[in-house]
Amino acid sequence: MASAALRLNSLLQSPPQHLISSRSSLLARDHLLISRRAPFPRLVVRASSSASPTLKIESIPTKPYEGQKTGTSGLRKKVKVFQQENYLANWIQSLFNSLPPEDYKGGLLVLGGDGRFFNKEAAQIIIKIAAGNGVGKILVGRDGILSTPAVSAVIRKRKANGGFIMSASHNPGGPDYDWGIKFNYSSGQPAPESITDQIYGNTLSISEIKMADIPDVDLSSLGVKDFGSFSVEVVDPVSDYLELMETVFDFDLIKDLLSRPDFRFIFDAMHAVTGAYAKPIFVDQLGAIPSCIINGVPLEDFGHGHPDPNLTYAKELVEIMYGSNAPDLGAASDGDGDRNMILGKRFFITPSDSVAMIAANAQAAIPYFRSGTKGLARSMPTSGALDRVASELQLPFFEVPTGWKFFGNLMDAGKLSICGEESFGTGSDHIREKDGIWAVLAWLSIIATKNKGRKVGEKLVSVEEVAMEHWSTFGRNFFSRYDYEECESSKANQMIEYLCDLISRSKLGGSYGRYMLKFADDFVYTDPVHGSIAIKQGLPF
Repeated sequence: MASAALRLNSLLQSPPQHLISSRSSLLARDHLLISRRAPFPRLVVRASSSASPTLKIESIPTKPYEGQKTGTSGLRKKVKVFQQENYLANWIQSLFNSLPPEDYKGGLLVLGGDGRFFNKEAAQIIIKIAAGNGVGKILVGRDGILSTPAVSAVIRKRKANGGFIMSASHNPGGPDYDWGIKFNYSSGQPAPESITDQIYGNTLSISEIKMADIPDVDLSSLGVKDFGSFSVEVVDPVSDYLELMETVFDFDLIKDLLSRPDFRFIFDAMHAVTGAYAKPIFVDQLGAIPSCIINGVPLEDFGHGHPDPNLTYAKELVEIMYGSNAPDLGAASDGDGDRNMILGKRFFITPSDSVAMIAANAQAAIPYFRSGTKGLARSMPTSGALDRVASELQLPFFEVPTGWKFFGNLMDAGKLSICGEESFGTGSDHIREKDGIWAVLAWLSIIATKNKGRKVGEKLVSVEEVAMEHWSTFGRNFFSRYDYEECESSKANQMIEYLCDLISRSKLGGSYGRYMLKFADDFVYTDPVHGSIAIKQGLPF
């Protein structure tokens, strides 16, 4: 007995790699649970008589590529750049080289994306490198599909160590267009700059890639595939996310609205990832008619479109909503499902107004906020509409740089409930990403609440009337956004330098045409949670 106890203690102190697997190994007949502190999930030590074969790990020599610096939303380049030998593999290996081993060894990671061109090939590369670096298990959305908000939801529900998102967001897709990759941490939010800076540093000196010698995984069928100490589970991309939405919103209330013969709703998935979510949620769960979904089939090139839900690129939806027989509420989402656009009959809700109006109505319309909201926040370029709501409701308010990770820090500290960006991103602390479907459900909830008890034939409160009521209560901020695409970086930087010089020479009270300058600076943000400082974050006037 003493020698057996010593052997067991040895296993607990330093278990052999082939005895470690993720929590899915609870299916094994005999096991011991080892409780570990976050970000690890619980680990399982198999004690069955038949040991799993050891993974064969190959060391592949490589050379660095220039320009692999991660931005606010990951690494984005043209597809042809990522198709270069080891280009993606270098970045993935550099990521593992940047993380503490306890953040992934034997742990659980999530993998998914927006369905764009190159995702299927990239998924196989990521899976093999994850196995080669000692990850215990990867959860992958069927066909590699998982929206960005769904990845965050799955990470949080499954208590995963983190996850990979294969997406270039709202950028066009296809062989001649864009691809991207980013990593989200165990809270479900994008990796902080402290990690992305390390990744970039490692890309400059990388010399080898650790890759498991395993075959490609069939991602079209649900289930678990074991490869010795490593396993891949293909999961339904909608189920965990839908389950979360049912806890946030009153689905019966929304269902009553969508079943009314005098209310019409339309959703444009733009041939992007939310096409996989629209029917299961809006039609199957909430009872909307199937024809309410347009462009609902995800395509690798987004149907040759630009999956950015704004007045320019969601042209088909805009024409319908400004037509003679417009539906009551129209909405769209982007490539990876984290952005949204809201329209009423011949009426556009700006993203700056949308987050303010959701925040003002959240407690009354959305069960998740019935006990109140902790705080509100917006990115610096977003209009001051949300500031007015925070002031009127006496809620803590934060102005942050562009990048959802800044919101995530506040959420993790319990300081923030609802937030938004001028780039059509809106969300809350139910996950750690902006969330397009969430924003649409929020607006459906607001309209349903405003019209609760109204009989068929009675005039319904419209999207436009919600906006008018909001402005009459809180006042109005005007907002426009202009996108300049495919610009030369050097000339864009010259413009910024000119504006910085203008700020340095400007004086309060100076005249600019019929306007007088009240404020101008180079925005610097000090994180109230971590104390970190972000400089050069924009030029507000």
